[in-house]
Amino acid sequence: MRTTAFSPEQIAALSAPLDRAKVQTRSQAGRSLAYLEGWQAIAEANRIFGFDGWERETIAVQCVAERERTVGSSNRAGWGVTYTARVRIRVGEVIREGSGAGHGIDADLGQAHESAIKEAETDAMKRALMTFGNPFGLALYDKQQREVTNTVAPPPRSPVPSSAPSQPVQSTDLAEAGLEPLDPATVQKLLATVRCLPRPALEGFTKAFRKRFQVPAEVPSIADRICQRRHHDWIETFLVSHREVRLTDQHQAAA
Repeated sequence: MRTTAFSPEQIAALSAPLDRAKVQTRSQAGRSLAYLEGWQAIAEANRIFGFDGWERETIAVQCVAERERTVGSSNRAGWGVTYTARVRIRVGEVIREGSGAGHGIDADLGQAHESAIKEAETDAMKRALMTFGNPFGLALYDKQQREVTNTVAPPPRSPVPSSAPSQPVQSTDLAEAGLEPLDPATVQKLLATVRCLPRPALEGFTKAFRKRFQVPAEVPSIADRICQRRHHDWIETFLVSHREVRLTDQHQAAA
């Protein structure tokens, strides 16, 4: 029995092929593995379900291994830690769960635990979201990846004679690319929120933003680079992820 219904737009988005541009690859045991990054899965959930349309809850987390080991090429004394986690995703009345594992290696035991917990929770979240459809990586479980498509670039436009009036850019084109400009009030609100982040989180945010939007290292500040809808959506996704990590840390500290 159906307990909820997605909108036609959501069904279309969940049924759509996965854009290969969103897929990352890594080498593991001599094989190339395709995967989605955690922030990408969160961004897709926000896009399809809405920022307030879904919930994520870590329902179980457990340390299953902790041992001393060497770290890095210098063979420093360190630690290897492994956690398992189970995460529940709720969209309306639809509930999906996923399990995952995470591994942390660091000279500092606390840092190794932190890395392992975060990786386990992210892995479990992605496995739960994957059950909703291709945009969350379901298409990658097909070895032939028949539902993974390359982004098709629009055909080049014919040169317009200088005597002809220029054609205005349609707002729908900007919206689809996330290039529509933000109003000054929204920009200031985003900046104020970001500046309230703890220093480690702010530094991580700045580094990730520069990498995501290819801000040159010689540019002293990214503040004036936050000006488009795609920047707004990426920042909102970062802040959601940051809040979830803080809540998890607080819960573990209180336990």
